[in-house]
Amino acid sequence: MDHAAWMRAAAEEYRRLLHLLDDLDDHQWTRPTDCTGWDVRAMVAHLAGAAQWAASVRESVRQNRHGRRLLPDADTVDGMNELQVAERADHTPAQLLAELRDAAPRAVRARSRMPRPVRALPVPFGPPLGTKPLAYLYDRILTRDAWLHRIDICRAVGHTPELTADQDARIVADVVAEWATLHGQPFELVLTGPAGGVWHRGEGGERIEKDAVEFCRILSGRASGTGLLATRVDF
Repeated sequence: MDHAAWMRAAAEEYRRLLHLLDDLDDHQWTRPTDCTGWDVRAMVAHLAGAAQWAASVRESVRQNRHGRRLLPDADTVDGMNELQVAERADHTPAQLLAELRDAAPRAVRARSRMPRPVRALPVPFGPPLGTKPLAYLYDRILTRDAWLHRIDICRAVGHTPELTADQDARIVADVVAEWATLHGQPFELVLTGPAGGVWHRGEGGERIEKDAVEFCRILSGRASGTGLLATRVDF
């Protein structure tokens, strides 16, 4: 997907996420998720904070700085995640929903308007990714993050996630492309469900058949995988 397509996908992810959250009762907000230490409320606190981070350069700088102070020995992203949750520890579900509903469209607008030269700036992501353009973070990772957290919340509360070929399958296909580049081996991949598809490269490689969502959960580290499925992809 190009930049414009990623921004349409980001806006749709926030729409689906807010629709899901609107239907939750008080008990469901306290359900544990696949992200250790986070219940649904904490996960939404992170999503609201991440949307604020993307919506404002000043806020992104503030979160980067305070996140590093909060967890000086951790990755910057981990520090920011911790900060986003901690700063909203006393927020009610209604307050978190209101914040996310306000911040999400502003985040998409800010990401959409980022000039091409800025999106092309190199950013070191560390091994195995190396250096990537800033657009990798603002286009792909922020959209994947919202997408997979929507899946996390659905699993936590027992809802069937909304999955369609024009949205979810395109996000999954991008994940597959990065996964294939990272491991560099021949493979045959069959992903089932509305977000699925079929991919192959070379001959004699590992054959994998999985539900598309479960495939992404494995690559994210939420479930275990062996062989080529041990290759991690960022979300």
